[in-house]
Amino acid sequence: MANPLKFDVLVIGSGILGTFHAYHALRAGYSVGLIEKNKKPQGATTRNFGQVVPSGLDTKWQKIGRRSLEIYKELQQETDISLQSNGSVYIASDNDEVRLIEELALQNQKVGYPSKLLTKTECLQKWPVLQPSYCQAGLFFPQEISLDPRITVHKIINYMIEKMGLKYFPSCQITQSLVLNRGVEFRSSDQRTFVGEKGIICNGSEFQTLYPELFGQSDLEVSKLHMLRTTPNPNLRIKGNILTGRTIRRYESFRECNSYKDVRESEPKDTFAKKYGIHILLTQAPDGTIVLGDSHEYADAKNKDALGYEIDQSINVFMLREAKKIFRIPNLEIQNTWFGLYSQCKTKDIFQHNIGGCLHIVTGIGGKGMTAGPGFAEKNLKLIL
Repeated sequence: MANPLKFDVLVIGSGILGTFHAYHALRAGYSVGLIEKNKKPQGATTRNFGQVVPSGLDTKWQKIGRRSLEIYKELQQETDISLQSNGSVYIASDNDEVRLIEELALQNQKVGYPSKLLTKTECLQKWPVLQPSYCQAGLFFPQEISLDPRITVHKIINYMIEKMGLKYFPSCQITQSLVLNRGVEFRSSDQRTFVGEKGIICNGSEFQTLYPELFGQSDLEVSKLHMLRTTPNPNLRIKGNILTGRTIRRYESFRECNSYKDVRESEPKDTFAKKYGIHILLTQAPDGTIVLGDSHEYADAKNKDALGYEIDQSINVFMLREAKKIFRIPNLEIQNTWFGLYSQCKTKDIFQHNIGGCLHIVTGIGGKGMTAGPGFAEKNLKLIL
């Protein structure tokens, strides 16, 4: 067997959590090996909207998301990570949703997070693609950003390799993890051995290879999301992230509003949208394509395969029909459809497990990975190291 590859910190998984644990470790002066089982990361980090929206998080996580905004913007100054700084808007479609955005605006004021209430007229002037029959008012967050998830994490990894001394090992499946007296050892399927003083496993929704019993006994669950991408709209420019009424009724920040419980109790029960956790979001990429979604189906970690590998066309048809009620976009021809998987905990914010003081498992950040991942990794790494 070849001599082991030695590092201060070894990170398994190069999604957003793994990449930023590696990034912050490098910034702190440690030698880092980042190991990825695929040729390139292709999990939830690359299959989402790229919306970085601390506005949707509860009070605790909003602070972490706001730090993430700073980190992304700092990185954009160093290298192009596809960042677009056009803000986010929540579009209210009825009086209940208007009441919720008004309450959230007051909460934002108290914590010093800039937001601005917009009238129907102001929304339609700023986003002419909105249907006047749908839009009643909006809440705009000027500091928020969007990224192209197809390329952002790859650009960050390349920057870390070229400028920060990262050692990156793609197409490397770790099959064995050992805790030693003074560190960790990972062994790969191609007979390589990696040794580190600290090991961090950011495995996303991959539960079958390392520590399957641990994950099977946890409260982790996996969410499956359907998403759509249109063909390019070269003559249309939609700035920022657009989040709509069902999002207002879903996101954690609105759950902290005084009226949220009353609004939820007044909603129709057992609808198709509720069954599949559908809410409509929109982001336009620099190439003119528009990403629409999304839906949510859940299965416990040990029953992940129950979610299946198929795309449910009835969900896509429903989302596209709802989108047409909200937006007046000339071209909504669908170019691609896909689903993503992310893991989350039922009773906690995130899954963390420590083995022997030197091996740390971090996953289950849920749908807030792109928004909160960089800030959380920075905070968590200080505790680990």
